[in-house]
Amino acid sequence: MNATRRTQGGAALTDLILTLFRANNLTLTWGDRLVAPLGLTSARWQVLGTIVAADRPQPVAWLARDLGANRQNVQRIVNDLHKEGLVTFEPNPHHRRAQLIVLTRKGQQTFDAAIRLYDPKVSAFAEGLAIEDIETAHRVLMTLRKKLEGDNIAEGQT
Repeated sequence: MNATRRTQGGAALTDLILTLFRANNLTLTWGDRLVAPLGLTSARWQVLGTIVAADRPQPVAWLARDLGANRQNVQRIVNDLHKEGLVTFEPNPHHRRAQLIVLTRKGQQTFDAAIRLYDPKVSAFAEGLAIEDIETAHRVLMTLRKKLEGDNIAEGQT
């Protein structure tokens, strides 16, 4: 058996990843509770936010890529959002079957209401944290994300 040794950097990154898993689970639970009165979940809210952040309507595959999520899961959520009247489908001039996802007026209002709930909460969470520490954590996580995306592409798991 060929045992490998974890480097000091690998051990530190493992601690970060385990903490990230726990923080992610808590964040999703918190988000679900926050937007539940609006008929949303964290997952639906994330998809709405990705649609809002896009510079133009996109197909589900592009939304999934931007989220770093599975296309089939995003399609299921988009279908649910469509049933609720929060998004609509428009023809895609570049691909007949990959329709474009567009936020409806109700979808924009729901997203805006979620942000009104979120802003004071996130500002309260930020109290006592140094902006520089938040920015450093963001840079580390973005670097980790890029490495993981590169590894997934290399492994053919896009």
